[in-house]
Amino acid sequence: MAAEIQPQPQARKPCLLSKIEALQDVVSSAVIIPKEDGVISVSEDRTIRVWLKRDSGQYWPSVYQTLSCNHCRHLSPLPVFQEFILSEDYNKMTPARTYQAHQGRVTVVLFVLEMEWLLSTGQDKNFTWHCSESGQQLGTYRTSTWVSGLQFDVETRHAFVGDQSGQVTILKLEQDNCSLVTTFKGHTGNVTALCWDPVQRVLFSGSSDHSIIMWDIGGRKGTAIELQGHNDKVQGLCYASHTRQLISGSSDGGIVIWNMDVTRQETPEWLDSDSCQKCEQPFFWNFKQMWDSKKIGLRQHHCRKCGQAVCGKCSSKRSTIPLMGFEFEVRVCDSCYESITDEDRAPTATFHDSKHSIVYMHYEPTTGNLLTSGTDKVVKYNKIYIKKHCKYYYCLIITSNLLNLLTSISAALDTLAL
Repeated sequence: MAAEIQPQPQARKPCLLSKIEALQDVVSSAVIIPKEDGVISVSEDRTIRVWLKRDSGQYWPSVYQTLSCNHCRHLSPLPVFQEFILSEDYNKMTPARTYQAHQGRVTVVLFVLEMEWLLSTGQDKNFTWHCSESGQQLGTYRTSTWVSGLQFDVETRHAFVGDQSGQVTILKLEQDNCSLVTTFKGHTGNVTALCWDPVQRVLFSGSSDHSIIMWDIGGRKGTAIELQGHNDKVQGLCYASHTRQLISGSSDGGIVIWNMDVTRQETPEWLDSDSCQKCEQPFFWNFKQMWDSKKIGLRQHHCRKCGQAVCGKCSSKRSTIPLMGFEFEVRVCDSCYESITDEDRAPTATFHDSKHSIVYMHYEPTTGNLLTSGTDKVVKYNKIYIKKHCKYYYCLIITSNLLNLLTSISAALDTLAL
């Protein structure tokens, strides 16, 4: 039975299945319709379109709605967002309700089905939540700057809010009020994307500083793991919990698939020193030691592995440190370089080119399909194949079930023999 299971080709690599190109403007948001070969797209030209896959394999528009005002689900130029009802055959779209939620441009809208809540943020620095049944506004919270990322945990009713200052705020939502839980900041740029894993209770944040940070919310230890694998602004984050993979996309078209089923390490804090912590040569601001030793001050650097302050001579080597999130070569001191083995340098991520500047990403975990929309006005429909070693995982399940079945038969035969 195990021999019949064939591994998918190009494991962990996005495989382009189809393109949607008949668009007049950039798609600011797109989602896969679950259990259907369909896509819903929202464009900057004020249109919402439903695309269904035809027998030819191409996606054609089934129905579209042109908004009378600049209502747009993901980035609305006006301080409102609009709700629509789709017919079961996806051939009719009916406007249901308009939410007058903000005094500035709407930046993020998130629907929480379990709570029947609509969460929204805007450039007016307000975070609001509405009841989707009644349309009534339930509460609002004022943020320090406008929000660019939003996630929600149904179990604890915690909202994760990422803003333009690079800060992430956790709010506890009730039916008609909310309270501030905590704030944390690790990015030097603004937060551009958030992704929440409710199983491992981990929050991922992407930023314009090209980095991703994994925040261990459930561990309550304040652990923050950096992931450095992009050369441009991170535009989208998606998490595949069944394969423990994080998928990230950036504005230069790069897609990185991170293996999160490994034990990762926090990057060390950079130490302060007036002289090199290896050779003790003074840095250029340490005038006293420079005068006493009659030596020219050196420029300060830091080893990415140990965090020590070192001079250029003592940190002339470069190395990847994937378990610390450094998939590209970074500066390390000479002693740390000698301690890094080939096994330590084994990559924990794969890198791919989507061949268009990514604006938005959506991942459907049940099918493994990934949508990317770009500045080229194209939506690409990709397949993300699971890791090769998952083949053995399924084989193990089959073998285990077969063993249980044989054990049951054996026990029944023993009973009959008695």
